Amino acid sequence: MDASILIVSKNRREELAKTLGIIEQQTDAERHEIRVFLDGSTDDSESLKKEFPKVHWMASEESLGASKARNLLYKTAKGKLFFGFDDDAHPLQADFINVAKGIFEENPRAAIIGFKEIKGIWDSDEDIGEELLKSQPDYLANDFVGCGFVIKKEVYNLTRGFPTWIDIYGEEWCLAIEVLEKDYEILYTHKIFVQHRVDKTRRGKSANYFRFGKQLKNTSYFYLVYYPFPLLLKKIGRLYFLNFKKYALKDINYFKEFWKAFLINIFNAIKIFKVRRPVSRETLLKFNKLSNPHY
Repeated sequence: MDASILIVSKNRREELAKTLGIIEQQTDAERHEIRVFLDGSTDDSESLKKEFPKVHWMASEESLGASKARNLLYKTAKGKLFFGFDDDAHPLQADFINVAKGIFEENPRAAIIGFKEIKGIWDSDEDIGEELLKSQPDYLANDFVGCGFVIKKEVYNLTRGFPTWIDIYGEEWCLAIEVLEKDYEILYTHKIFVQHRVDKTRRGKSANYFRFGKQLKNTSYFYLVYYPFPLLLKKIGRLYFLNFKKYALKDINYFKEFWKAFLINIFNAIKIFKVRRPVSRETLLKFNKLSNPHY
């Protein structure tokens, strides 16, 4: 099997159906597989099994969180390359698998390729403005965007995969640093574009509060797992100080999310220390010097 297309979805039946419809047209069932994990969906997403019988389906009655669901889903994949997409995102290049293979051939130390994300909703892909599709040189990065990327199976299996100690927001960071620790590279490319079909104007403040709390909690976990003493204490202290000053002091909802994240971190500290695996200082230096992907 050349490639596995892997998608985790929760309560977005119509978006998932659109993504699957597009990707099925772009792939060959004899050489490529599509696998979907329904993470506690309650919106009749399971009815899509009849519409897409070639898709391999997994499901959990309770919501596990995107990262743990990915961890379980990726264990079942058989392709040499793992392509990850959000349920509301699709590649704009029909030959994206061959393009990715070519990039890997040109960059043998690359283990992950992050795709250029284009956020927005258009009637068709042809309506996307040319200014958004301008090509730029590839470059090495310290992270990748989870809505569209590919990782080599052989390298993914050298890591612990997507972390089961994180629910959502921050899981890519953990996989990225473990890949760097194995002396592989992460490449960010404009040769493959992924349209992330989100309407930024309709996202309310509640979504921002939710993301803030999750990112604060999970960034603390990241430092606890991967950073050596005493550096991790300095990083966590600075993280909470800056977020308290910038957000919690200015908005009551950020204030609540701040202390919620703090208490969760305290409560789960022992559990997180059990999965602790600090990386080398050379890896940390590399991680901090590399560029961030363009979100």
